[in-house]
Amino acid sequence: MDFTFDAEQLALQDVARRAVGEVDGEQLRQLADDDAGFTPELWDRLVQLGWTSILIPGEGAGLLEACIILEQMARVTLPGPFFSSAVAATLAARALGAGHLLEELSTGSVRGTIAVLEQGNGDPLSTVRARAVRTGATWVLSGTKPVVVDGHTADWVIVAALTEEGVRSFLVREPAGELVPSLDPTRKLARLVLDGTPAEPLGPAGDQANLWRRVLDDIAVALAAEEVGVADRAFEEATEYAKVRVVFDQPIASFQVAKHKLVDMFQALELARAGVHYAAWASDEDEPDRERATAMASAYAGEAAVKVAGDNIQLHGGVGFTWADDAHFLFKRAKQNETLAGGSGHQWQRLGDVFTAL
Repeated sequence: MDFTFDAEQLALQDVARRAVGEVDGEQLRQLADDDAGFTPELWDRLVQLGWTSILIPGEGAGLLEACIILEQMARVTLPGPFFSSAVAATLAARALGAGHLLEELSTGSVRGTIAVLEQGNGDPLSTVRARAVRTGATWVLSGTKPVVVDGHTADWVIVAALTEEGVRSFLVREPAGELVPSLDPTRKLARLVLDGTPAEPLGPAGDQANLWRRVLDDIAVALAAEEVGVADRAFEEATEYAKVRVVFDQPIASFQVAKHKLVDMFQALELARAGVHYAAWASDEDEPDRERATAMASAYAGEAAVKVAGDNIQLHGGVGFTWADDAHFLFKRAKQNETLAGGSGHQWQRLGDVFTAL
């Protein structure tokens, strides 16, 4: 099967690389220290490029095209709410049939996010403890969502909560979550406390667990695409640095130990890239092995990105451990992304379950 991008996808990749390449290290550090994590100008640029509508039905694009953009964004660990709003919130609203929310998201005039993860590990859906109770004609939510991406700046959040019917979805406008420290300073996390919070039910009646599993699968693929972008940039940086760093009158690229490490980094990167592109395509085409492809891509890409980003730091030596170098931003994005998808362990377990059932 040929997974070479077509002309339109290659053009999208080129535009994305040039657009995000304008964010330099100084601007990245300013945004990392800023509570919002982005500027109106940066967000407007993404809107003008049409990327906030990339996953809107009828736009002629799909998860694979979104992954092309995410790869390039992750190469510079681009801050801002693109992932939380244009990807996660859009995927959830689309699955729930919330057309009124999709229209807001597509224009970029409103930014959304989702709140699923709670305390625990493994399958994100299995951690849900927040509850929703109907009081007359009103639904109210109680519980805590400790990890909500951009939950402090989003205009609304779609919350997964337990009801008597199972897991259902609820819209909370102006969530105003509390900004909390995170490993990756370029991706802001918030804590959302729900204490009798009024909410609007979304989606079909009954248990929506299967609906959410599909949404979380696509989000895991999107995060894995970012992991590929991180690994790609880390490998590129390591290769270039190894050519110019001289030790004992020789560039370190000439030493066998450095060569072996670079080869291992390249292999991990390319295997991750192939797996993610296939998983995104399988989701768009609703292939029978979509779940297996998702688990494999998410598990492998998460671990590969952490390893490649870590090896990049090692090859840079002492300077790689300093704030002055950008290598740490790549490592932090790789590690935090891996946890947001439920962790590689959860995905490997899923993959094992699939093969056991064969």
